[in-house]
Amino acid sequence: MLKSIGRIVANTLRVMSRAIEPGMTTHELDEIGRAELDREGAQSAPKSTYGFPGTTCISVNEEIAHGIPGGRVIEAGDLVNIDVSASKAGLFADTGASFRVRPVKPSLDRLCRDGTRAMQIGIAQVGHDRPLAGIGKAIGRFASARGYTLIRNLASHGVGRTLHEYPDEIATWPTRGGDRRRIHKGLVLTIEPFLSNGGMMATEGADGWTLYSQPPALAVQYEHTVVATDRAPIIATLPG
Repeated sequence: MLKSIGRIVANTLRVMSRAIEPGMTTHELDEIGRAELDREGAQSAPKSTYGFPGTTCISVNEEIAHGIPGGRVIEAGDLVNIDVSASKAGLFADTGASFRVRPVKPSLDRLCRDGTRAMQIGIAQVGHDRPLAGIGKAIGRFASARGYTLIRNLASHGVGRTLHEYPDEIATWPTRGGDRRRIHKGLVLTIEPFLSNGGMMATEGADGWTLYSQPPALAVQYEHTVVATDRAPIIATLPG
């Protein structure tokens, strides 16, 4: 069943990403996501859990997370992040990605490519009896070597029976000792580093939801829901 809701959110993300075009509003893009979830009998997790004023989170350029869909018009050259989380039959899955509205600068292509790689590196650290802190350590090593920063107050988290559950916060940046938690077989969690070209922290905007980088900088997020096993982790949020 986890793979079922994982497939639903992944397919919704894919449909929304293919629909992005200059001139449309983020509300119109969100409505496409709402229709997809409704068709599958799934519920928006941020709306049902937290009363979020939208079905999906859509963040553009300086908005790095939790952007409220509305009248903002998407333009050529924009960086658009879509975060889709939903539930069905009591199970939750969470996925997201950042998309370029061409034409864009080569530096933005590089940031997106490396953001995807940072997520993949984090996923590779997931396995039975491995340290949770190893996820952030590996991602941090990659980010530092490539000249990036990581947003250090937007963490990965447990997911499955609720949108956010144990482990409640999983750093996707290096931490200095203290976190002795270990991954166990069957643990369901997200891997979602926020890779940036200068941002260090996320700050909340006036609407009480939208998050911005501090200091101001672009950031990308790529996210999968994964399940720990004795071997390679299972990625639950794959389209199909």
